[in-house]
Amino acid sequence: MSKERIGVLTSGGDCPGLNAVLRGVARASHKYGWELIGFKDGFEGMLPPGDFVVLDRVNTAGIMHLGGTMIGTTNRGHFVAKVGEGNVVQVDPQVINKAKETVEKLGLKAVIVIGGDGSMSTAMQLSEAGIPVVGVPKTIDNDLEATAMTFGFDSAVACVADALDRLHTTATSHKRVMILEVMGRHAGWIALHGGLAGGADVILIPEIPYDVDKVIEVIKDRDKTGAKCTMIVIAEGAAPKDGKQLRHAVASGEYRLGGVGEILGQEIGRRVDKEVRACVLGHLQRGGAPTTLDRILGTRFGVKAAQLIAEGKFGHMVSYQNYLTESVPIEQAVHRLRLVSPNCQMVETARAVEISFGD
Repeated sequence: MSKERIGVLTSGGDCPGLNAVLRGVARASHKYGWELIGFKDGFEGMLPPGDFVVLDRVNTAGIMHLGGTMIGTTNRGHFVAKVGEGNVVQVDPQVINKAKETVEKLGLKAVIVIGGDGSMSTAMQLSEAGIPVVGVPKTIDNDLEATAMTFGFDSAVACVADALDRLHTTATSHKRVMILEVMGRHAGWIALHGGLAGGADVILIPEIPYDVDKVIEVIKDRDKTGAKCTMIVIAEGAAPKDGKQLRHAVASGEYRLGGVGEILGQEIGRRVDKEVRACVLGHLQRGGAPTTLDRILGTRFGVKAAQLIAEGKFGHMVSYQNYLTESVPIEQAVHRLRLVSPNCQMVETARAVEISFGD
C-alpha cells in the first residue's frame, strides 16, 4: 500500500525559522507515515507539471539553524492575492484550477501553506476551490491578529538590537544623531521591541504619527544634559503628522516602502548643528540564523500543521495563543492586522525609560 502524501510550500518574504518549520513538518509527517513533498518557489511550484522535491528525515536534517527556506519562495507570480493594505484581488480561476490538477495528480491529502497575510488570502481561495489547505502564519512584522507571535519576529528584533549596539559606539565617538530604519509596514512591533532592547532614545512607528519638532526637541534636550549621542529607530511605515507613508510603486504585488530614515535625517540636519547619519537595516533583518525562540516556535508550528491535517481541520491556520499552539479558520485570520496600541504596556514601558515617540 502506497503512503499518503501531503505538500508544503513557503510563500512571500523569507525569514529566519522557515527551515525549522519544514523540518518540523517533515519529522511529524514521518511519524504519521506520510510522504512529504515541498513545492519550489511558493505557489508557483503547484503549476503543472509541478515543481517539487521530496522532503524527508535525511534532507531536512541539520537545517533548523539555517536562515531562508530550502525550497525557495516568492512574493510575485500568478498567485498574488494582495496588492496593499486591505486590497485583495482574486487569483485567476484558471490558475487555481491548474494548481488543483497538480494536487489531484500527486494524490495529496492536503497542502500546508507557510506565509503571511497575502499568502493566507491565496490559501483561502485555494481552500474555497476544494483544495485541502492548512496555514502556518509567517511575518517578521508580527502583525497578524490571529496569533500572538510569528516565527522570524524574534530574530528580526535581535538583529535590530545588535545593530543599535554597534551604531551606539560609533555615534558616541562622534557625538552624532544616528537613525536606524527598520521594517514595519503597518505595525511597529519590530521598531518598538528592537528599540527598547537596543536602548533607543526615540522610536517612531506607523501607529503614532510623529512631529519632527518633538524629535528635534529631544535631541536638543539630550545635548543640554551632556548626552553624547541620540539614537533614533524608525519603522519604514512611519509617517509625520499630516504626512503620508513614503511609498514606491512596483510592477506587481504590494508597494515598496523605504527611505524615511534618510528624509528624517536631512530634516534634522537642516535644523540642528550636529552630524546626522541614517542607516537602513533592510533585508539584514530577514537573513541569518534564527534565534533559539524562532527555532522552537517554527518547529512547534510545523508539528501543529501536521496535526491539523491528521485531525482533518482543513481551512484552518496554526495560531499561537497563551504559549500554546492552537488553530483558527483561515477566513478569520486574514485581513486582521495586530497593530501597536499607542497606550499598550510596551509603549508605556518605553515612555517610562524616557523613550520618545515623537508625539
